[in-house]
Amino acid sequence: MNTQKLMLPVILPGLLFLGALAGLYLGSLSFNEAMALDVIVGDLRFARVLIAILAGAALGLSGCLIQGVVRNPLAAPDLIGVSAGAAVAATALLLLFPQLSLHWLIPAAIGGALATLLLLLRLLRNDALSPTRLVLTGVALSIWLSALTDWLLVSHPQQTNAALVWLTGSLWGRGWDQLWVLLPWFAVLLPVSLMLALRLDLLTLGDDAAESLGAGVLNTRKTALLLAVALAAISVAVCGTLSFVGLIAPHLARLLAGGSHLRLLPAAAMIGGLLALVADILARTLAAPLELPAGVFTSLIGAPYFLFLLTRYRGW
Repeated sequence: MNTQKLMLPVILPGLLFLGALAGLYLGSLSFNEAMALDVIVGDLRFARVLIAILAGAALGLSGCLIQGVVRNPLAAPDLIGVSAGAAVAATALLLLFPQLSLHWLIPAAIGGALATLLLLLRLLRNDALSPTRLVLTGVALSIWLSALTDWLLVSHPQQTNAALVWLTGSLWGRGWDQLWVLLPWFAVLLPVSLMLALRLDLLTLGDDAAESLGAGVLNTRKTALLLAVALAAISVAVCGTLSFVGLIAPHLARLLAGGSHLRLLPAAAMIGGLLALVADILARTLAAPLELPAGVFTSLIGAPYFLFLLTRYRGW
């Protein structure tokens, strides 16, 4: 059987399973020591593995949807400012309203990401989502929003510890409470995203052809972008910013599973989950007992890959 045909049902799930086992076994404590303390494996490591997979999968799906809509391989939630917008809103909630429940983080993050997307589209002035302008405007927005986040941190020094740990893209301290916040949103957004697969395939034929085949180009783009915003926001709300996962996962999925979105979307989700899981395992094992932010490792991998893409698509 062709390797590409085995990718979705066998290879990627197998890699995720092996990654999950590694996440349970590896840590500052050996597995035997951790098993002696049931809470370490059952209440911390297992929940943390599931959160990493779901958060990474959400980012992979988000990046795949954005790239499918704008037909731009450089588009990703963190590169067009959406993740930064979600981070500003969630940081403001943590610092200004610390008494509020964690369940408000995801609605706040979605609101911030959506506001950023609307601002981005306004700044582009209906420029047909030009790849160059989209990336440059998105990077500028990200820098501005990051500065706003820094201002919030500096102006509220007494509440910065929790926010700083969260902002670095860390899964430290994440457990079942965070999983139960993330899981219902992901369970709804995943199938709705998969329902768009055929219409996203039609968009690759061009707007006129897609419209004539009944894709509803404008509605498809709006729906896909809203889903991408929500997926990026739920990941940022729970884990902070895991940079470049939404950029790398769709590209690897395209190489491994082909261009059909019915295969591409689940492949991007699984690869995104695997990337986030590997980054988290490295974060808590390389300098144990000190724990590094997982977002550092996704950036170390993603930034060179982004530079490679810029050279590959330098004709844009």
